[in-house]
Amino acid sequence: QLQLLESGGGLVEAGGSLRLSCAASGRTFSSYAMGWFRQAPGKEREFVAAISRTGGYTEYADSVKGRFTFSRDNAKNTVYLQMNSLKPEDTAVYYCAARDRLYGSSRAHEYAYWGQGTQVTVSS
Repeated sequence: QLQLLESGGGLVEAGGSLRLSCAASGRTFSSYAMGWFRQAPGKEREFVAAISRTGGYTEYADSVKGRFTFSRDNAKNTVYLQMNSLKPEDTAVYYCAARDRLYGSSRAHEYAYWGQGTQVTVSS
């Protein structure tokens, strides 16, 4: 089993920044591509970003492209989501996820492991 634990969420004003972290334990972290998803109240879970095993390839949802940056440190078994220029519509619970593939995916069902989530609230 791979355990994932998110941290770094909180309350921030519009235009501000937050950095989310997701620490992994239990298996060889570098074997997994990672993803970030988010779910706002009353809405379906949506894709935010994905990163390959090595960190050399990333992809982003159009809604966050240019504002969010996904990175990983395999030596620390941790991925990071740097979120800048936050907007009220970014308010959601953010989840990290892992899949045993070279590349990430925008499809939630393709991830086998999930964290518990961290709340991000952006005030206007």
